[in-house]
Amino acid sequence: MTINTEGEISGGDDYVQMFLPMAPNAEEMQVCAERAAEEYDHYKIGKKVLADIGVDTSHMESQTLAERRLFADDRLHTCTTWAERGIFSYFGEAAVLLMLREFADSSYKPWADAVRTIIIDEKIHIAHGARVCRNLVAEGRTDELQAALDRLWPTFEGVFGNPNSERSKLAVRYRLRATTNGEALEQYRTDMAERITALGLNPPYAV
Repeated sequence: MTINTEGEISGGDDYVQMFLPMAPNAEEMQVCAERAAEEYDHYKIGKKVLADIGVDTSHMESQTLAERRLFADDRLHTCTTWAERGIFSYFGEAAVLLMLREFADSSYKPWADAVRTIIIDEKIHIAHGARVCRNLVAEGRTDELQAALDRLWPTFEGVFGNPNSERSKLAVRYRLRATTNGEALEQYRTDMAERITALGLNPPYAV
């Protein structure tokens, strides 16, 4: 819950600090601003649920992205192309959505109820990423998308954590989740395979 909540406030910063400045026109700038507002709202939802069990996340609000770094490497927070912006939402946020769908069936009802609200917005984020990617394919810029997917894919897989995590097994045991980290990762790869093929891209992992 804490990791997801941290990811939401960082997601807002991603849209404001990274994607909005590279948006090619006012329409895309507005979309980035709207997505950022939703991510910050998701953070506030998680913050409230955590506060009810004695976890204070307010320190996150004064941190920079670098200080709030979620992953060992920082590929996700160094996107510099519009192709990476599309891949980020179409594939990266899909990894988050997969986990959120599990949390929506969590045995901890306050968290499950909160997550169902977040899921609605995340689907919109992914749909916009899909539009960006498809537009780039139509413009003949598939090579840019492939490069973006190859570079960011390890970070997307990192969303699932250690595939052999004992903690994830405990989460399944207590019905906080339906799958372990390793099982969720394999499901993600399966779900993304058709998406990758439909864009005319090659899988960035061994098949």
